[in-house]
Amino acid sequence: MADTPTDVELKADLTDDAALVTGATRGIGAEIAAELADLGATVYAGARDPDDVTAADQRAVRLDVTDDAEVRAAVDRIEREAGSLDVLVNNAGVFPRSGPLHEMDVADFDRTTAVNLRGPVVLTKHALPLLLEGTGGRVVSLSSGLGQFTEGEMGGGYPAYRLSKVGVGGLTAYLDGEYGERGLIANAVSPGWVRTDMGGDEAPRTPSKGAETPVWLARFAPGSPAGHLWKDRERISW
Repeated sequence: MADTPTDVELKADLTDDAALVTGATRGIGAEIAAELADLGATVYAGARDPDDVTAADQRAVRLDVTDDAEVRAAVDRIEREAGSLDVLVNNAGVFPRSGPLHEMDVADFDRTTAVNLRGPVVLTKHALPLLLEGTGGRVVSLSSGLGQFTEGEMGGGYPAYRLSKVGVGGLTAYLDGEYGERGLIANAVSPGWVRTDMGGDEAPRTPSKGAETPVWLARFAPGSPAGHLWKDRERISW
């Protein structure tokens, strides 16, 4: 069930904001980073290899979300250079193809949850002090329709990916419940099936379309809706 909100106020630009985007070198992450920079944000583009970040209006930061030392170093650098963090986009992810649970390689589960769930949890933990310093810090976490579990759509394989994205929903709801009263705006987003290395060539959506709603959520003004899953700028069920 979709729900078009009527109570969303957007920031006109992000010229006073610092943003960190994980997995920012390709696909949806690269598009999000580029669009946030176009809106005036100081964009830290997270990459396992900083040399892969070539945009002149972005600051490359070494960031493998499974490496705790790199996570801490990235947040420390942003604090030193920018003094604040206003937007965190948890975009980095992996998608192992597999059949049902009894056929799943446990190593795939461990790797998927390490990147898709543990990574956002640990990075958000370290970023929270900066996100809570200002007014209306935003956390935007990439989820998926494959992680929706309240509408009876959980069959069809890919258990590691599905369960990791269910966890992203739980993280989002927790952040809203724990820190919403302190001004944090945490939301998750399903970008749809997008033509990326992960989505494949047959996907109907472009990376630009996949980035549209995450960038929109990154522009939410203080007091905007939080703790939800979104697709195409509408609230959808978990």
